[in-house]
Amino acid sequence: MDPESKVAHRQRALKQYRLRSTFYDIELALFEPIRRKAIARLNLRRGATVLDVGCGTGLSFEMLQEAIGRRGRIVGIEQSPEMLDKAQRRVALQGSTNVTLLNASVEAANIACKADAALFHFTHDILRNREAISNIVEHLKPHARVVAAGLTWGAPWNLPANGFVLMAALYSTTSLEGLDRPWSHLADQVGEMEVTQSGGVYIASGRCLKV
Repeated sequence: MDPESKVAHRQRALKQYRLRSTFYDIELALFEPIRRKAIARLNLRRGATVLDVGCGTGLSFEMLQEAIGRRGRIVGIEQSPEMLDKAQRRVALQGSTNVTLLNASVEAANIACKADAALFHFTHDILRNREAISNIVEHLKPHARVVAAGLTWGAPWNLPANGFVLMAALYSTTSLEGLDRPWSHLADQVGEMEVTQSGGVYIASGRCLKV
């Protein structure tokens, strides 16, 4: 993607999430069981550092905190100021002191640590951005756990699931590119991933094998 296209793509995403920020938590409520399963696959330990990539309004923070405890650390990365504002309010309400929030695109985020794990929850546009993934992988420890979850095409004959995916993707992503295997760029950089799919939603998990 050329620089001009990248700028236009980012502007579309910012506009999209500016409009969605008010109702985002309600929209994602349907996928909370997927969030819980995805976070469980991270196999987080007390004291771990986890990157919440495209953290949105911070909906994953409470579950991550339950796993890592007070000695752990969450680094949330979100380019939408409106979404990050809600995440900051969530952190304040929870009284958390171990959450760092970065208002930046993932590819440009200045991540000042090496993490034990990374979570990509319904972040299709980020997963299709090789530079964004490279920046995350660069800041992971060897053998760090990586989990991605989101929308994906079902079997061609599964018309109800694919109709749902199409409508949801048109509303929540800036491109339908890669919906057959949204995790493919991530797998290219971290190694083989275990993937489960059901009803137009996937969870892909693996370890960062590159040192």
